[in-house]
Amino acid sequence: MSAQTVVSLGGVSKEFGKGGVVALQDVDLEIGPGEFVSLIGPSGCGKSTLLRIVGDLIQPSTGNVVVNGKSAHQARVDRDYGIVFQDAVLFDWRTVARNIGLPLELAGWNREKRRGRVQEMLELVELTGFESHHPWQLSGGMQQRVSIARALSFDPPLLLMDEPFGALDEMTRERLNLELLRIWQASGSTVVFVTHSISEAVFLSTRVVVMSPRPGRITGIVDVDLPQPRSFRTREEPRFAELVRDVRRALRRGGGFEAEEDDHEEERLIVAEEGL
Repeated sequence: MSAQTVVSLGGVSKEFGKGGVVALQDVDLEIGPGEFVSLIGPSGCGKSTLLRIVGDLIQPSTGNVVVNGKSAHQARVDRDYGIVFQDAVLFDWRTVARNIGLPLELAGWNREKRRGRVQEMLELVELTGFESHHPWQLSGGMQQRVSIARALSFDPPLLLMDEPFGALDEMTRERLNLELLRIWQASGSTVVFVTHSISEAVFLSTRVVVMSPRPGRITGIVDVDLPQPRSFRTREEPRFAELVRDVRRALRRGGGFEAEEDDHEEERLIVAEEGL
């Protein structure tokens, strides 16, 4: 593993229950600082499982996981990553500012220091003026921006994102794709992003990691050489279309279009593992 590697996975496999479903098999992957890496594959292939293993939310059955030069567990204890789920998971009784500042409260930051950092995060996600609002007063896209601000509030080197825009309409999703790229470039974090959308993966990423149907294995990696900064026009460029075709072909080679997977099976297994 390189000294500059943020995430290193070696021979990672995950079996839910002894003799049960094998969700992941022999996954090897290294992610460097400042990368934006998307995980894509058919439903149930282990994308979310892999992300949660990196975040120490569930444990691998076999293999090694190193995050920021330490074990995944120690990285979680040291707050080396922020995580954003498909649902914003905000507290309705807390204002936007207090939702963003929650990790800082838990870390023992004093009120003045928290206030300054929360203001920086509001400016970063372009929600200045909404600090006194509650989540139920915001659109879905705005709620996700609050969730991203909260995940970045303590300046983690790694941001884990599990289909954060999956429930949004297409126009809002494309707009938030642009905002996420702006935030990523401004924050300097490394991003690992789970998505079902080929075009979203290509638009956002520096690399797209293609996974096979369960048991999930890495069957291809597509380097995305689109110039930065990207814009709405990026999706109209011939090179964008070529890269979308490359990812689609990699999915086909890995069996991603032939498999009929249950969309909810992986989440059911994860919930059972976490005891939720």
